[in-house]
Amino acid sequence: MKSNSYTTAVIISLLLHAVLLVVLLSGTDFSTSKPKPSGNTIQAVVVDPALVNQQAKQIRQQREAAKKSEQDRLKRLEQQAASLEKQRKAEEQRLRQLKSDKVKAEQETRRAEAERKRINVEKRKAAEEKRKADEATKVAKQQAAKAEADRKQKQEAAQKAELTRQKKVEQQRKAEEATRKAEADRKAAEAERKAQVAAKEKAEAAARKAEVARKEAVRKAAEAKELQRQQEAALNDMFAGLETESEQRGGARGQFVADEVSRYGAIYTQMIQQNLLVDQSFFGKECILTMRLSANGLLLNASEAGGDNRLCRAAKAAVVKVSQFPMPDDPQVVEKLRSIRLTVSPQ
Repeated sequence: MKSNSYTTAVIISLLLHAVLLVVLLSGTDFSTSKPKPSGNTIQAVVVDPALVNQQAKQIRQQREAAKKSEQDRLKRLEQQAASLEKQRKAEEQRLRQLKSDKVKAEQETRRAEAERKRINVEKRKAAEEKRKADEATKVAKQQAAKAEADRKQKQEAAQKAELTRQKKVEQQRKAEEATRKAEADRKAAEAERKAQVAAKEKAEAAARKAEVARKEAVRKAAEAKELQRQQEAALNDMFAGLETESEQRGGARGQFVADEVSRYGAIYTQMIQQNLLVDQSFFGKECILTMRLSANGLLLNASEAGGDNRLCRAAKAAVVKVSQFPMPDDPQVVEKLRSIRLTVSPQ
Protein backbone atom coordinates (compact mmCIF):
# COMPACT_ATOMS: atom_id res chain seq x y z
CA MET A 1 0.00 0.00 0.00
CA LYS A 2 2.77 2.46 0.95
CA SER A 3 4.89 1.46 -2.11
CA ASN A 4 2.03 2.36 -4.49
CA SER A 5 1.57 5.79 -2.81
CA TYR A 6 5.30 6.48 -3.21
CA THR A 7 5.22 5.64 -6.94
CA THR A 8 2.18 7.86 -7.51
CA ALA A 9 3.87 10.80 -5.77
CA VAL A 10 6.96 10.45 -8.02
CA ILE A 11 4.85 10.44 -11.18
CA ILE A 12 2.93 13.56 -10.06
CA SER A 13 6.19 15.36 -9.34
CA LEU A 14 7.57 14.55 -12.82
CA LEU A 15 4.38 15.79 -14.48
CA LEU A 16 4.54 19.11 -12.58
CA HIS A 17 8.13 19.65 -13.67
CA ALA A 18 7.16 18.96 -17.30
CA VAL A 19 4.29 21.47 -17.12
CA LEU A 20 6.64 24.10 -15.67
CA LEU A 21 9.14 23.56 -18.47
CA VAL A 22 6.45 23.92 -21.15
CA VAL A 23 5.23 27.16 -19.63
CA LEU A 24 8.74 28.63 -19.57
CA LEU A 25 9.37 27.69 -23.15
CA SER A 26 6.05 29.12 -24.36
CA GLY A 27 6.90 32.60 -23.01
CA THR A 28 10.10 32.95 -25.05
CA ASP A 29 9.84 34.43 -28.62
CA PHE A 30 12.12 32.38 -30.83
CA SER A 31 10.88 34.02 -34.12
CA THR A 32 13.31 36.24 -36.16
CA SER A 33 12.08 39.13 -38.21
CA LYS A 34 13.00 38.69 -41.78
CA PRO A 35 14.36 41.88 -43.38
CA LYS A 36 12.21 43.19 -46.11
CA PRO A 37 13.87 43.39 -49.42
CA SER A 38 15.12 46.82 -50.12
CA GLY A 39 15.32 48.31 -53.52
CA ASN A 40 16.44 51.39 -55.05
CA THR A 41 12.90 52.81 -54.96
CA ILE A 42 12.71 55.84 -52.86
CA GLN A 43 9.34 56.96 -51.66
CA ALA A 44 8.81 60.25 -50.03
CA VAL A 45 6.68 60.12 -46.98
CA VAL A 46 5.39 62.99 -44.99
CA VAL A 47 5.74 62.31 -41.28
CA ASP A 48 3.42 63.92 -38.79
CA PRO A 49 5.37 64.46 -35.57
CA ALA A 50 2.32 64.36 -33.40
CA LEU A 51 1.25 61.11 -34.92
CA VAL A 52 4.74 59.81 -34.59
CA ASN A 53 4.83 60.82 -31.00
CA GLN A 54 1.45 59.26 -30.41
CA GLN A 55 2.50 56.06 -32.12
CA ALA A 56 5.78 56.09 -30.21
CA LYS A 57 3.88 56.62 -27.02
CA GLN A 58 1.55 53.78 -27.91
CA ILE A 59 4.54 51.63 -28.78
CA ARG A 60 6.16 52.45 -25.44
CA GLN A 61 2.92 51.79 -23.60
CA GLN A 62 2.54 48.53 -25.45
CA ARG A 63 6.14 47.60 -24.67
CA GLU A 64 5.71 48.61 -21.05
CA ALA A 65 2.45 46.71 -20.89
CA ALA A 66 4.12 43.75 -22.57
CA LYS A 67 7.09 44.07 -20.25
CA LYS A 68 4.80 44.32 -17.22
CA SER A 69 2.74 41.44 -18.51
CA GLU A 70 5.92 39.44 -19.04
CA GLN A 71 7.15 40.39 -15.60
CA ASP A 72 3.79 39.40 -14.13
CA ARG A 73 3.88 36.21 -16.12
CA LEU A 74 7.43 35.51 -14.98
CA LYS A 75 6.46 36.37 -11.43
CA ARG A 76 3.51 34.02 -11.68
CA LEU A 77 5.76 31.39 -13.14
CA GLU A 78 8.27 31.96 -10.38
CA GLN A 79 5.51 31.76 -7.84
CA GLN A 80 4.18 28.64 -9.53
CA ALA A 81 7.69 27.26 -9.65
CA ALA A 82 8.24 28.14 -5.99
CA SER A 83 4.90 26.63 -5.15
CA LEU A 84 5.71 23.57 -7.22
CA GLU A 85 9.13 23.40 -5.58
CA LYS A 86 7.51 23.75 -2.23
CA GLN A 87 5.04 21.09 -3.19
CA ARG A 88 7.92 18.97 -4.53
CA LYS A 89 9.86 19.40 -1.32
CA ALA A 90 6.73 18.74 0.70
CA GLU A 91 6.06 15.72 -1.48
CA GLU A 92 9.67 14.60 -1.07
CA GLN A 93 9.34 15.17 2.65
CA ARG A 94 6.09 13.31 2.61
CA LEU A 95 7.66 10.56 0.55
CA ARG A 96 10.64 10.44 2.89
CA GLN A 97 8.21 10.38 5.82
CA LEU A 98 6.21 7.73 4.06
CA LYS A 99 9.37 5.77 3.41
CA SER A 100 10.45 6.28 7.03
CA ASP A 101 6.99 5.33 8.18
CA LYS A 102 7.11 2.38 5.84
CA VAL A 103 10.49 1.37 7.26
CA LYS A 104 9.22 1.91 10.75
CA ALA A 105 6.04 0.08 9.89
CA GLU A 106 8.05 -2.75 8.40
CA GLN A 107 10.26 -2.73 11.46
CA GLU A 108 7.18 -2.64 13.68
CA THR A 109 5.67 -5.36 11.56
CA ARG A 110 8.82 -7.42 11.90
CA ARG A 111 8.97 -6.68 15.60
CA ALA A 112 5.25 -7.42 15.91
CA GLU A 113 5.71 -10.62 13.94
CA ALA A 114 8.71 -11.52 16.08
CA GLU A 115 6.70 -10.63 19.18
CA ARG A 116 3.77 -12.62 17.86
CA LYS A 117 6.05 -15.55 17.18
CA ARG A 118 7.64 -15.11 20.60
CA ILE A 119 4.19 -14.86 22.19
CA ASN A 120 3.08 -17.93 20.26
CA VAL A 121 6.20 -19.74 21.41
CA GLU A 122 5.57 -18.54 24.95
CA LYS A 123 1.92 -19.56 24.62
CA ARG A 124 2.90 -22.97 23.32
CA LYS A 125 5.52 -23.20 26.04
CA ALA A 126 3.02 -22.01 28.66
CA ALA A 127 0.40 -24.40 27.27
CA GLU A 128 2.92 -27.23 27.38
CA GLU A 129 3.95 -26.23 30.88
CA LYS A 130 0.27 -25.93 31.87
CA ARG A 131 -0.39 -29.33 30.31
CA LYS A 132 2.56 -30.76 32.21
CA ALA A 133 1.46 -28.94 35.37
CA ASP A 134 -2.12 -30.19 34.91
CA GLU A 135 -0.80 -33.67 34.31
CA ALA A 136 1.46 -33.36 37.35
CA THR A 137 -1.46 -31.96 39.37
CA LYS A 138 -3.68 -34.79 38.19
CA VAL A 139 -1.01 -37.33 39.07
CA ALA A 140 -0.43 -35.57 42.41
CA LYS A 141 -4.18 -35.57 43.12
CA GLN A 142 -4.38 -39.24 42.20
CA GLN A 143 -1.39 -39.97 44.40
CA ALA A 144 -2.86 -37.82 47.20
CA ALA A 145 -6.23 -39.55 46.85
CA LYS A 146 -4.51 -42.93 46.89
CA ALA A 147 -2.39 -41.85 49.87
CA GLU A 148 -5.52 -40.55 51.64
CA ALA A 149 -7.35 -43.79 50.89
CA ASP A 150 -4.35 -45.77 52.17
CA ARG A 151 -4.21 -43.54 55.25
CA LYS A 152 -7.92 -43.98 55.92
CA GLN A 153 -7.62 -47.71 55.34
CA LYS A 154 -4.66 -47.91 57.72
CA GLN A 155 -6.46 -45.67 60.21
CA GLU A 156 -9.59 -47.84 60.03
CA ALA A 157 -7.45 -50.94 60.39
CA ALA A 158 -5.67 -49.36 63.36
CA GLN A 159 -9.01 -48.36 64.89
CA LYS A 160 -10.39 -51.86 64.36
CA ALA A 161 -7.22 -53.33 65.86
CA GLU A 162 -7.47 -50.92 68.80
CA LEU A 163 -11.16 -51.79 69.29
CA THR A 164 -10.30 -55.48 69.12
CA ARG A 165 -7.49 -54.96 71.61
CA GLN A 166 -9.75 -52.95 73.91
CA LYS A 167 -12.46 -55.63 73.64
CA LYS A 168 -9.91 -58.31 74.50
CA VAL A 169 -8.61 -56.22 77.39
CA GLU A 170 -12.19 -55.59 78.55
CA GLN A 171 -13.03 -59.27 78.18
CA GLN A 172 -9.89 -60.21 80.08
CA ARG A 173 -10.71 -57.60 82.74
CA LYS A 174 -14.28 -58.89 83.01
CA ALA A 175 -13.03 -62.45 83.13
CA GLU A 176 -10.54 -61.56 85.86
CA GLU A 177 -13.21 -59.55 87.66
CA ALA A 178 -15.66 -62.43 87.30
CA THR A 179 -12.99 -64.80 88.59
CA ARG A 180 -12.26 -62.53 91.54
CA LYS A 181 -15.99 -62.04 92.16
CA ALA A 182 -16.61 -65.77 91.88
CA GLU A 183 -13.78 -66.41 94.30
CA ALA A 184 -15.07 -63.71 96.63
CA ASP A 185 -18.61 -65.07 96.29
CA ARG A 186 -17.31 -68.55 96.95
CA LYS A 187 -15.46 -67.37 100.01
CA ALA A 188 -18.43 -65.32 101.15
CA ALA A 189 -20.76 -68.25 100.49
CA GLU A 190 -18.41 -70.53 102.35
CA ALA A 191 -18.21 -68.06 105.22
CA GLU A 192 -21.98 -67.60 105.10
CA ARG A 193 -22.45 -71.37 105.04
CA LYS A 194 -20.11 -71.81 107.99
CA ALA A 195 -21.80 -68.91 109.77
CA GLN A 196 -25.21 -70.39 109.03
CA VAL A 197 -24.04 -73.81 110.17
CA ALA A 198 -22.61 -72.26 113.31
CA ALA A 199 -25.69 -70.12 113.78
CA LYS A 200 -27.92 -73.10 113.14
CA GLU A 201 -25.99 -75.21 115.57
CA LYS A 202 -26.02 -72.39 118.07
CA ALA A 203 -29.69 -71.70 117.41
CA GLU A 204 -30.49 -75.38 117.79
CA ALA A 205 -28.53 -75.48 121.01
CA ALA A 206 -30.21 -72.28 122.14
CA ALA A 207 -33.58 -73.67 121.03
CA ARG A 208 -32.98 -76.83 122.97
CA LYS A 209 -31.86 -74.81 125.93
CA ALA A 210 -34.79 -72.44 125.53
CA GLU A 211 -37.18 -75.36 125.22
CA VAL A 212 -35.76 -76.83 128.41
CA ALA A 213 -36.01 -73.45 130.05
CA ARG A 214 -39.54 -72.99 128.65
CA LYS A 215 -40.63 -76.38 129.96
CA GLU A 216 -38.97 -75.60 133.23
CA ALA A 217 -40.60 -72.18 133.25
CA VAL A 218 -43.97 -73.71 132.39
CA ARG A 219 -43.49 -76.27 135.12
CA LYS A 220 -42.46 -73.63 137.61
CA ALA A 221 -45.30 -71.43 136.46
CA ALA A 222 -47.73 -74.27 136.94
CA GLU A 223 -46.24 -75.02 140.31
CA ALA A 224 -46.30 -71.34 141.20
CA LYS A 225 -49.85 -71.01 139.98
CA GLU A 226 -50.89 -74.04 141.96
CA LEU A 227 -49.01 -72.74 144.94
CA GLN A 228 -50.63 -69.35 144.47
CA ARG A 229 -54.01 -70.99 144.27
CA GLN A 230 -53.32 -73.01 147.37
CA GLN A 231 -51.98 -69.92 149.10
CA GLU A 232 -54.92 -67.81 148.05
CA ALA A 233 -57.30 -70.56 149.20
CA ALA A 234 -55.47 -70.84 152.49
CA LEU A 235 -55.43 -67.09 152.89
CA ASN A 236 -59.11 -66.87 152.07
CA ASP A 237 -59.81 -69.43 154.75
CA MET A 238 -57.77 -67.55 157.30
CA PHE A 239 -58.93 -64.59 159.22
CA ALA A 240 -58.62 -61.64 156.84
CA GLY A 241 -58.44 -59.12 159.64
CA LEU A 242 -55.10 -60.25 161.10
CA GLU A 243 -52.61 -57.47 160.26
CA THR A 244 -49.43 -59.50 160.56
CA GLU A 245 -50.72 -62.22 158.30
CA SER A 246 -51.81 -59.52 155.85
CA GLU A 247 -48.30 -58.04 155.78
CA GLN A 248 -46.74 -61.44 155.31
CA ARG A 249 -49.15 -62.16 152.50
CA GLY A 250 -48.29 -58.83 150.84
CA GLY A 251 -44.53 -59.55 151.00
CA ALA A 252 -44.97 -63.00 149.51
CA ARG A 253 -47.09 -61.51 146.71
CA GLY A 254 -44.44 -58.98 145.80
CA GLN A 255 -41.75 -61.62 145.70
CA PHE A 256 -43.95 -63.78 143.54
CA VAL A 257 -44.55 -60.99 141.04
CA ALA A 258 -40.80 -60.20 140.87
CA ASP A 259 -39.95 -63.86 140.34
CA GLU A 260 -42.53 -64.14 137.58
CA VAL A 261 -41.28 -61.02 135.83
CA SER A 262 -37.69 -62.33 135.96
CA ARG A 263 -38.79 -65.74 134.69
CA TYR A 264 -40.76 -64.33 131.78
CA GLY A 265 -37.86 -61.96 131.02
CA ALA A 266 -35.58 -64.99 130.66
CA ILE A 267 -38.15 -66.61 128.36
CA TYR A 268 -38.33 -63.49 126.23
CA THR A 269 -34.52 -63.31 126.02
CA GLN A 270 -34.34 -66.93 124.86
CA MET A 271 -36.99 -66.30 122.21
CA ILE A 272 -35.08 -63.27 120.91
CA GLN A 273 -31.76 -65.12 120.80
CA GLN A 274 -33.38 -68.01 118.91
CA ASN A 275 -34.36 -65.59 116.12
CA LEU A 276 -31.08 -63.67 116.23
CA LEU A 277 -28.76 -63.92 113.20
CA VAL A 278 -25.51 -64.39 115.03
CA ASP A 279 -22.25 -62.98 113.66
CA GLN A 280 -18.83 -64.02 114.94
CA SER A 281 -18.21 -60.40 115.93
CA PHE A 282 -21.25 -60.47 118.30
CA PHE A 283 -19.66 -62.83 120.78
CA GLY A 284 -18.62 -61.14 124.00
CA LYS A 285 -20.91 -58.14 123.30
CA GLU A 286 -24.35 -57.23 124.62
CA CYS A 287 -27.34 -55.09 123.77
CA ILE A 288 -29.91 -53.60 126.16
CA LEU A 289 -33.43 -53.41 124.74
CA THR A 290 -36.60 -51.85 126.08
CA MET A 291 -39.85 -53.42 124.88
CA ARG A 292 -43.43 -52.29 125.21
CA LEU A 293 -46.06 -55.04 124.94
CA SER A 294 -49.84 -55.15 124.86
CA ALA A 295 -51.84 -57.06 127.50
CA ASN A 296 -51.87 -60.18 125.31
CA GLY A 297 -48.08 -59.96 124.57
CA LEU A 298 -48.19 -58.25 121.13
CA LEU A 299 -45.05 -56.16 120.43
CA LEU A 300 -45.82 -52.45 120.41
CA ASN A 301 -42.31 -50.98 120.34
CA ALA A 302 -38.66 -51.99 120.76
CA SER A 303 -35.89 -49.44 121.33
CA GLU A 304 -32.15 -49.56 121.91
CA ALA A 305 -31.14 -48.57 125.43
CA GLY A 306 -27.39 -49.22 125.09
CA GLY A 307 -24.73 -51.66 123.94
CA ASP A 308 -23.22 -52.60 120.56
CA ASN A 309 -25.02 -50.93 117.68
CA ARG A 310 -24.75 -53.83 115.23
CA LEU A 311 -25.88 -56.34 117.82
CA CYS A 312 -28.80 -54.06 118.78
CA ARG A 313 -29.92 -53.81 115.15
CA ALA A 314 -29.86 -57.61 114.85
CA ALA A 315 -31.65 -57.95 118.22
CA LYS A 316 -34.44 -55.56 117.21
CA ALA A 317 -34.85 -57.53 113.96
CA ALA A 318 -35.20 -60.72 116.06
CA VAL A 319 -37.78 -59.01 118.31
CA VAL A 320 -39.82 -58.07 115.22
CA LYS A 321 -39.65 -61.71 114.04
CA VAL A 322 -41.06 -62.91 117.40
CA SER A 323 -43.73 -60.13 117.31
CA GLN A 324 -45.79 -61.66 120.15
CA PHE A 325 -44.59 -62.87 123.53
CA PRO A 326 -46.40 -65.15 126.05
CA MET A 327 -48.19 -63.50 128.95
CA PRO A 328 -49.12 -64.97 132.37
CA ASP A 329 -52.64 -64.96 133.83
CA ASP A 330 -51.73 -62.77 136.80
CA PRO A 331 -52.71 -59.17 136.03
CA GLN A 332 -49.94 -57.70 138.24
CA VAL A 333 -47.26 -59.71 136.43
CA VAL A 334 -48.76 -58.75 133.05
CA GLU A 335 -48.64 -55.08 134.05
CA LYS A 336 -44.94 -55.41 134.93
CA LEU A 337 -44.15 -57.25 131.69
CA ARG A 338 -45.81 -54.64 129.42
CA SER A 339 -42.71 -52.45 129.79
CA ILE A 340 -39.65 -54.65 130.25
CA ARG A 341 -35.89 -54.10 129.91
CA LEU A 342 -33.82 -57.04 128.55
CA THR A 343 -30.13 -57.72 127.95
CA VAL A 344 -29.21 -59.76 124.81
CA SER A 345 -25.72 -61.29 124.82
CA PRO A 346 -24.93 -64.11 122.33
CA GLN A 347 -23.05 -67.03 123.91
